[in-house]
Amino acid sequence: MENINDSAKVAKLFQEVMHLYKQSMSKVFEATGITAPQGMVLGVLSKEKTLKITELSSKLGLSNSTVSGIVDRLEKQGMVERKRSEQDKRVVYVDIANDFKEMHHNFHQRIEQKIEAAMSKGTPEELAKIFEGLDALKKLLGGCKE
Repeated sequence: MENINDSAKVAKLFQEVMHLYKQSMSKVFEATGITAPQGMVLGVLSKEKTLKITELSSKLGLSNSTVSGIVDRLEKQGMVERKRSEQDKRVVYVDIANDFKEMHHNFHQRIEQKIEAAMSKGTPEELAKIFEGLDALKKLLGGCKE
């Protein structure tokens, strides 16, 4: 019974940490005129390079229509571009627009600086515990491929 209680405590703490993280990152997004969902799309594209809407939706855990709307707005702002497949013209890929790549790189640097600033407040012992805990959580969640 105690294991369930501990699991609930971990889940609640994780939700609280994610909420604080989202609040902190929203401030960075707001400063650049990008919404958090747009930032998530740009973040996935920066790692994966070129993806179909369905692949992007799957990685974000959002519906195709939601991601398509986000991509529409990012495309109007010149941040992403859609490209038709050479092999199959029905297939459309999304990529970060060339003109936006430098701004996007600077944006990522600001996010990293914000995280570094927050982490610099911790002692080496606290940071080691955080790393150990997050690593354990990652391994546990990685085994939950449902």
